[in-house]
Amino acid sequence: MSKVFVIPDVHLKPWMFDVATDQIEAGDYDRIVMLGDLVDDWNHEKDFDLYTETFHRTYEFLKKYPDTIYCIGNHDISYLYQAYETGYSPDARDLVVEGMNHIFNMLPEGNSAFIHRIDQVLFSHAGLTEQFVRRCFGGGPILEIDEMIARINQFQQDRIWRDDSVVWARPQYGSLRMYPVYWMQVVGHTPVEAPLSDNHGKLLTLDTFSTYEDGKPIGNEKFVWVDTQTEEWGIIDDRQ
Repeated sequence: MSKVFVIPDVHLKPWMFDVATDQIEAGDYDRIVMLGDLVDDWNHEKDFDLYTETFHRTYEFLKKYPDTIYCIGNHDISYLYQAYETGYSPDARDLVVEGMNHIFNMLPEGNSAFIHRIDQVLFSHAGLTEQFVRRCFGGGPILEIDEMIARINQFQQDRIWRDDSVVWARPQYGSLRMYPVYWMQVVGHTPVEAPLSDNHGKLLTLDTFSTYEDGKPIGNEKFVWVDTQTEEWGIIDDRQ
């Protein structure tokens, strides 16, 4: 069994690591996966102390759990690409680039990437879609999934910075099909009120910590575990 503790989009909420640490220590987990988007939040573009605190708390967490897997999100990579989007802080760019590179260097080789596979479950920030696969790999013979993942993790901005990609897709809206259809995928990126399991249980969306522009939480702010062999999952009880 591979029981994974999943940390969804953080968006400048360093306190999430305190809650996560308490729950990890109280449970029994084989792996930890972060779904990306460590930085940026509504109306915090000038709050450099909050950016700094979030990075420092992340470093502390990764020192404690050095085999953590990180799925790079659109808000993370936007600073490396200098690609503007909602919440992007030009003034914080150097701070973010330095912080993200430090995280990538702290983690073992391969642990920070766009998409990861554990057993027959895919983890990424937004999800691997059929449209993205067709656009990037054409209509010829389909690659083995591990070779496809390896190639995607080497992609540059021209292929990643698109609406159908593993950092931008929103398949929850119904216009994009997942790929492969029979594999479970675990994603963040799209805010949900509670962990959302759709696509016949093959797509699990966990961005429950994001907020509205006024700072009010959108979701129930719950962490989730996923068993990557049985494809079972559950909300972690704060009282465990």
